Amino acid sequence: MTSQSTQSTTSSTRHPAQGRLLLLTAILFISYLCVGMSLPIVPIFVTGRLGLGNVWAGLGVGIAFLATVVSRAHAGSLSDRRGAKVAVARGLAFYVGGAVVSLIAGLSFLAPWTAFLVLIAGRLLIGLGESLVAVGVIGWGIGLVGPARSGQVLALVGAAIYGALAVGGPIGLALLDRFGFAGAMGVSAILPCLGLLTVWRIAGVAAHPGTERPPFWRVIGRIWPHGSIVCLQGIGFAAIGAFFTLHFLDQHWRYAGLGLTAFGSGFVLVRVLFGHLPDRVGGLPVAIGSLAVETLGQVLIWSATDPVLALVGAFLTGLGCSMIFPAMGREVVRLVEPHLRGTALGGFSAFQDIAYGLTGPVAGLLADRAGYSGVFLIGAGAAAAGLVIAISLRRVQRVAPG
Repeated sequence: MTSQSTQSTTSSTRHPAQGRLLLLTAILFISYLCVGMSLPIVPIFVTGRLGLGNVWAGLGVGIAFLATVVSRAHAGSLSDRRGAKVAVARGLAFYVGGAVVSLIAGLSFLAPWTAFLVLIAGRLLIGLGESLVAVGVIGWGIGLVGPARSGQVLALVGAAIYGALAVGGPIGLALLDRFGFAGAMGVSAILPCLGLLTVWRIAGVAAHPGTERPPFWRVIGRIWPHGSIVCLQGIGFAAIGAFFTLHFLDQHWRYAGLGLTAFGSGFVLVRVLFGHLPDRVGGLPVAIGSLAVETLGQVLIWSATDPVLALVGAFLTGLGCSMIFPAMGREVVRLVEPHLRGTALGGFSAFQDIAYGLTGPVAGLLADRAGYSGVFLIGAGAAAAGLVIAISLRRVQRVAPG
C-alpha cells in the first residue's frame, strides 16, 4: 500500500515538471526561429546586397557565436545566482533588440559598410541572447526534472534549437525573397516577444545565491576534454549554416534553401527516437558513434557531384551531430556540484560557440582560395579529430577505478 502511494505521488509530481519542461522547449523553439531564419540570409545579404566578400559574410554569421562565447560565463553565473528564469527572460529581450538592429541594417538608404557595421551590432545582441536563453533553459529544465535526466533535457533543448534551424532556413529565404532583409528581420523580432509573454507564467527553480564558487577557469579545467569534442563536432554544422547555400548557388544547383532543413531533419529525428540513450548507456559510447556518422556526412558533401548527394550529406551530418552535445553535457553535469551546474554548462556550451564563431571567417578565407566544397573537408577532419578524443576518453573511463 505504501509502495503504491509512493508511486502514485511520484507520478503525480513528475507530470507537472515534465509539462513545464515541454513548454520551455516550445518557447525555445519559437524564439530560436529568429536565429534560424537569419543564418542562410545573412551571407546572401552581405555578399549580394552589400557587395562584400565571403570573409565578411562568414564574419556576419560567426560574430553572433563569438558574442555567445564571451558571455557564457556570465550567463551560467547569472543562472546559478539569480535563477534560470531571469537568464531566459533577459536573453529573449536581447533577441528582440538584435533583430530590430539587424532590421535597421537592411534599410536601403544605408551605405554598404555602415549597414554591415549595424548588422554586426545586431548579431552581437543576438549572440548575447542566445547565450542567456540556452544556458537558462538547460538549467531550468534540469532543475525541474533532476540531474539524473539531464541527458533528456539536453536532447530536448537541442531538438528545439535545430528544429528551429531546419524550419527557419526556408522561412528566412522565403521572407527575404518576398519582403527583403529588413522585412525578414522584422518578423524574427516578433517571435521572441511571444516567448517573453509566456515565460513569466512558468514557475522558476531555486537559485544558489551566496554559495562559494571556484574561478570560472578552474571549472573549465574539469570539463575541457568534453568541451573539445563538442567544439570539433560544431565545425560541420557551422560550415553548413554559413556556406551550404552559397555552395549550391555557386554550383547552380536547385534546393539551396534545404541544407539546414536536411541537417535539422536528421538532427531532430535522432533526438526524438534516441534522446534517452546518453542517460541509459552513457555519453561517450553515444558520442563515438555519432562522430563517425558526422564525418561520413561531411565527406559526402565535400565529394558530392549533384545536389541530392550534398543534401544526403547534410542529413547525415545532422544525424551525427544530434546526440553529441547531450551526451557530453550529461558527463559534464556529473563532474560538478549542483551550485556550479549553470557555470559548467555555460563554459561547456562556449566550446560549441567557439566552433560556430571561428568557422565562418576562417572557412570564408578557405572558400576564396579552394572553393566552397573545401570547407566541408575541414568539417570532416574536425569530426574525425573529435572521434579520436572520444575514443581516448572512453579508454580512460574503462580503466578508471569505480
